[in-house]
Amino acid sequence: MPVVSAPYAFNEEDLYVDLRSIFGHSLFLKCEGFNFAGSIKLKAATEMVEDAERDGILTPKSILVESSSGNLGVALSVIAASKGYRFLCVTDARVNLPNRMMMEALGSQVHVIAEQEAQGGFLGARLDYVRALCASDNRYVWLSQYTNPSNWKAHYRTTAPEIARQFPRLDVLFVGVGTTGTLMGCARYFRRWHRRVRIIAVDSVGSASFGGSPGRRMIPGLGTSMRPPLLDESYVDEVIRVEEADTVRACHRLARRGFLFGGSTGTVISAATDWMARHDAHELTAVAIGPDLGERYLDTIYQTNWLQGFYGEDVLDSDKEAADSWAAAPSPVTP
Repeated sequence: MPVVSAPYAFNEEDLYVDLRSIFGHSLFLKCEGFNFAGSIKLKAATEMVEDAERDGILTPKSILVESSSGNLGVALSVIAASKGYRFLCVTDARVNLPNRMMMEALGSQVHVIAEQEAQGGFLGARLDYVRALCASDNRYVWLSQYTNPSNWKAHYRTTAPEIARQFPRLDVLFVGVGTTGTLMGCARYFRRWHRRVRIIAVDSVGSASFGGSPGRRMIPGLGTSMRPPLLDESYVDEVIRVEEADTVRACHRLARRGFLFGGSTGTVISAATDWMARHDAHELTAVAIGPDLGERYLDTIYQTNWLQGFYGEDVLDSDKEAADSWAAAPSPVTP
């Protein structure tokens, strides 16, 4: 049993869910939400803070500031509280209320951007605010998750080797795209591995990460309104874009089997199960990375009025039909 003295010292690295009985495909979900920050962002946050400390950028008088739609903000709040730093999270109107409340409970300040920037959307407006703040006061230290190489190095050092140890015959890896830290760290690691691994990036419809114009996105986590500076597409074999309604359906289908996951995880699972259905994947070893859990989405993707307001009253109808079909089918037999 692990014993820790700091919240960032613990992360459950070897927990996987076999989704075959739910989706009919041999797909293993790596669950990254079982730590004190509740998401995979704790890894990147820890790496970026500790690298800044080693480089002398962070001092006891520093005030951490970061732009985040939620999960990284919570992770930095956990670390800041543990290490004694002040932290300001710059977010926008789409932030989940539980995320904001968690950051504030941990002693962080939260600034909410209400209006989008003309070209860069909410993200552009958040970044403009952070830049102006740092230019006006040198106490503020911006880790810049969007450009900081420690972001992807965290996953090169931890997430990818964890998967490699558990699945030495890995064939396909599905990774959600936000800052692309997880994607680039894992892709770089497996590019140098002993066998070929197909890297599939999962993005949200409405995201401009891989080109195109940004569109409406109501579920925070994956996707951006501009190309992520860390992204190197030469490491990516395929990109799948997921409609938010499909994200919602995947989350609810999992919840009916007792697994309450977040929107980022639902997006990755939707893409992975669709890809598996379109390919002869019976002999493949496939892993999807699940960045978060579902408690922080109770007032959004698990709340009927919110769902119907953004996606219509029938958003879950096709998912209900699929669930009824599975319920009527014989239970899978474990050999």
